[in-house]
Amino acid sequence: MDKYEELEKVGEGTYGKVYRALDRRTGRWVALKKARLEIDEEGVPSTTLREISLLQTLSQSIYIVKLLSVEQIYKRGKTGLYLVFEYMDTDLKKYIEAHGHNLGQARIPLPMKLIKSFMYQLCKGVAHCHRHGVMHRDLKPQNLLVDKEKGLLKIADFGLGRAFSVPLKSYTHEIVTLWYRAPEVLLGATHYSTPIDIWSVGCIFAELSRRQPLFPGDSELQQLLHIFKLLGTPNENIWPGVNKLRDWHDYPQWKAGEIDKVVPNLDEQGVDLLSSMLRYDPTQRISAKAAMAHPFFDELDKSQY
Repeated sequence: MDKYEELEKVGEGTYGKVYRALDRRTGRWVALKKARLEIDEEGVPSTTLREISLLQTLSQSIYIVKLLSVEQIYKRGKTGLYLVFEYMDTDLKKYIEAHGHNLGQARIPLPMKLIKSFMYQLCKGVAHCHRHGVMHRDLKPQNLLVDKEKGLLKIADFGLGRAFSVPLKSYTHEIVTLWYRAPEVLLGATHYSTPIDIWSVGCIFAELSRRQPLFPGDSELQQLLHIFKLLGTPNENIWPGVNKLRDWHDYPQWKAGEIDKVVPNLDEQGVDLLSSMLRYDPTQRISAKAAMAHPFFDELDKSQY
């Protein structure tokens, strides 16, 4: 690890501490993630190695944060593992919060062209991962890193879900947010697939437009009620099998509201795309690949992506 000069702790992710560091050989900034893992006498567990090789495959896409190298260190008889990623200066949460502040306007909406660009890049990154059979499971603005100069958005904290089993509470005091969690997961589904990521993408889309979260629940029950109040309480007609899910109860009955009222900046095409991401029945949710072909992105110059 002498190759890197650790400068500051920049966060504590689900998988371990994250440091900003200088790569002494190249002079470039990197993010060092110290992975929490149990290493036995036989070395690094095979599941971890599989996850890392998967991460290397995924990070061939420009829309996934690049894994530059993996460093194994021995300290006081213990083996540690550092993942070395490209360093990005901000995340989407901070970017949304900071927008307009230099003009003294805290609530100025993000330009629609920028929203389209970020959303297209997000869909492209998610489609790339789904094509490789990988779900992210925790997409949220804090996990989307932004290169402000290049206008690039990249997905981070990806793919380690199985090797370093993701805890429902992170190691910091911050409870892993429920705001972007799909209803099937909240209702205790044991079998779920890539549509859980699309739900999260929809919540992020709405937040880009509103500059505030769409469903800010602080418990699983409250999270569900936020969703039901806007989209209507689901039933067997619109979501076959919902009553059989482990945590299903008799919930208060709400009729579906009008989505366009909560995202006033989105045009008809934008509302249509958002609605197709926030379908209750996971089999009816649009895929990331199909989302990229949605008319909402028609005026985007896709050749630059």
